[in-house]
Amino acid sequence: MDSVAEWAGGVLLVAGAALGLVAGIGLVRFPDVLDRMHAATKPQVLGVLLLLAGLALRLRTPSDLGMLALVAIFQLSTAPVAAQMIGRAAYRSGRVDRTLLDADELAGR
Repeated sequence: MDSVAEWAGGVLLVAGAALGLVAGIGLVRFPDVLDRMHAATKPQVLGVLLLLAGLALRLRTPSDLGMLALVAIFQLSTAPVAAQMIGRAAYRSGRVDRTLLDADELAGR
C-alpha cells in the first residue's frame, strides 16, 4: 500500500507542477488582463491543490497534514479575492477591452 501511495503522490506532484507551468506560460502568452487573470488563478489554484494532495500522500504525519490543510484553505480563500481585485482595478483603470465582454454590469457606474 505504501508504494501505491508514493506513486499516486508522485503523479499528483507532477500534475500540480505541470498546471503551475501552464499558468506561468498563460501569464506570459495571453494578450489582455482578463485572460491573464484567468491564467493566474484557475490552473494555479488547482495546481497548488494537487501539489498539496501529493505532499499529503507522501508525508502522512498529522502535523504535516494539518499544515497542508491550512495552506489549502488559505489558497482557496485568497485566490478568488485577488482575482476580483485585479479585475476591478483593470476595469476601473481602463485596461479592459470592453468589446470582449459579453455583459458589462458596471457600464452605468
